[in-house]
Amino acid sequence: MTIFSKIIAGEIPSYKCAESDKFYAFLDINPLAQGHTLVVPKHEVDYIFDLSDEELADMVVFAKKVALAIQRAFPCRKVGMAVLGLEVNHAHIHLVPLQSEGDMDFRKPKLQLDADTMKHTADKILAEFER
Repeated sequence: MTIFSKIIAGEIPSYKCAESDKFYAFLDINPLAQGHTLVVPKHEVDYIFDLSDEELADMVVFAKKVALAIQRAFPCRKVGMAVLGLEVNHAHIHLVPLQSEGDMDFRKPKLQLDADTMKHTADKILAEFER
């Protein structure tokens, strides 16, 4: 069972930003920017391109809804999307609020946000997602 499956199952706490019957979105605990969110399928699939065409399309549509919620909650020029897939063996999409291209550099130091800020961030995104 991956760490993401444990998060989805509630065995590990997370800062939920959005949820559907098939997907779960939560804040990255090592964010590039405030609002950096991960979108994962609820069933465990290692490689994003192992998803069926329908599942992948549904995941991208869900990610779009989450990205628009992030943009409303934290005004930014755009929300960047990245699929790396090497750090956790569970397909996922990174959504990162962007002001410039450099904001999407995964080599740069990550933000250190306290629990209250993380909760407030997730709550703002969730409220925008649900409206």
